[in-house]
Amino acid sequence: MNSLIDPFGRKIDYLRISVTDKCDFRCTYCMDEDVTFLSKELVLSLEEIVHVAKTFIAMGTKHIRITGGEPLVRKNVLWALEQIANTEGLEELTITTNGSQLSKMAQDLFNAGVSRINISLDTLKADRFLALTRKNKFQQVIKGIEAASKLPFKRLKINSVVLKNHNDDELYDLAKFALDHNMDISFIEEMPLGVITDHNRAETYLSSDDVIDTLSQYYTLTPSDIKTGGPTRYYHVAGSNHKIGVISPHSHNFCDTCNRIRLTVEGRLLLCLGNEHSKDLKGVIRSSMQHLKALESTTELEGSAALENSKELENAIIEALALKPQQHHFNLDEAPQILRFMSATGG
Repeated sequence: MNSLIDPFGRKIDYLRISVTDKCDFRCTYCMDEDVTFLSKELVLSLEEIVHVAKTFIAMGTKHIRITGGEPLVRKNVLWALEQIANTEGLEELTITTNGSQLSKMAQDLFNAGVSRINISLDTLKADRFLALTRKNKFQQVIKGIEAASKLPFKRLKINSVVLKNHNDDELYDLAKFALDHNMDISFIEEMPLGVITDHNRAETYLSSDDVIDTLSQYYTLTPSDIKTGGPTRYYHVAGSNHKIGVISPHSHNFCDTCNRIRLTVEGRLLLCLGNEHSKDLKGVIRSSMQHLKALESTTELEGSAALENSKELENAIIEALALKPQQHHFNLDEAPQILRFMSATGG
């Protein structure tokens, strides 16, 4: 029985885990160019991350998404992915990536048990890609997408953050690129996380309704009732087996159906993307891991002591759920209330 029920009766069966805050890009809407990353001692080990994932799965979690930063730059991440993917009870392991490592890792991700990949791509113009990401890796990402699209993943999707007067003239081009590569695509309204200096978020805001209106000039779009665990509202595309979606934290608040929580790489359980409601689990995670290792050394892992040890972390997670708010309150006309960058949040 799923024991993860929040104060508003929502069943929480979707966990997003950040395995690193580091990234090889510096996207203008995500972080400033001179961002400082966490030191090694402050982040969870991969063993600790796997332990938390297995605990959540035992408590009823069905979907786990691995995020960053850029998760594929973390050393030995494939080991952790395989451990999580092969845990009984998990229905789906997804990863969100900027695509820079896919050309060399796509096959390994499939072999490890990753079933879905979301790839961030906001432009198909190399010069604009450089301006948005501050890195000259456009062709590297395209090669990665092509490599992934040749493998039998359950589902592949492009994620595009849309900024007015920055990349909104590429809506059709991005949609066509995704559909031509047998992929879905989601267009995302920018979220006001962290203080950035590159642009004024109120001025670059483009609503999902405007996105759909524009794309409807090129495609026959029909609202879909398909749900994939996340906040995307999908539209069927006439003549295609793939879908166009929108994620609308501003124009269509999706909090009433929120089934997600996030674990940051620091071990903080974040109950809402748009609020600071969270609980630091690092201490109990590390205590739990130390206890497990001690039990393994004395071959008592299957006994009542192991059960008591797992309950400590489970109880801490259940207590944290009481902090989950009913909804977020983004306001583009105010200074960001959430000072953490998206790269430190976990997607």
